[in-house]
Amino acid sequence: MATIGLDKLYYAPITADEESGEETYETPVALAPAITAELSVNLASAILYADDKAEESVNEFASGELTLNTSDLPAAVVAALTGAVVDRNGVLIQASEDSANPVAIAFRAKKANGTYRYFWLYHVVFGPPSTTANTKADSIEFQTPTITGTITARIKPDSQGNHPWKAEVTEGDTGASTAITSWYTQVYEPTYAAG
Repeated sequence: MATIGLDKLYYAPITADEESGEETYETPVALAPAITAELSVNLASAILYADDKAEESVNEFASGELTLNTSDLPAAVVAALTGAVVDRNGVLIQASEDSANPVAIAFRAKKANGTYRYFWLYHVVFGPPSTTANTKADSIEFQTPTITGTITARIKPDSQGNHPWKAEVTEGDTGASTAITSWYTQVYEPTYAAG
């Protein structure tokens, strides 16, 4: 079913232990009121030809791109997402030396039947946001910021040794209510059936 809405945009900073490299997710924080979230995926593809035909083909996730358009991007959020600094006067300072730390991103999309589809993107690195400003004319036109990040699979393996890049669940699916209950209090960790 198609989605008709978007809200509850959150981010969770990722920290890595300097010695072990083990990643941990911090508590999710509201990012900003969401306007759009555009996710595109890049695949690594290969086709093996044998006996004059395609014998096998592989399509695997390579990376993705997430573009967020929000009603505002507060200085503290930009600093958290891009590695910029807010100085002691509250001024956001962006430098060519800024190095963004990865974050996990969550949001939900409303479906036409009133239920929601929930998302976690496990490892996103953002660049500086873009800004558009236009002079006021005969009619009012809102200008809103956009920020784009690169999505990769997370470094931390799950309980099966895989490196997921996205978690997605739709309200009403089997087991979904358990997962959704803590969706915004912690980054969702995959759980698998024994066996």
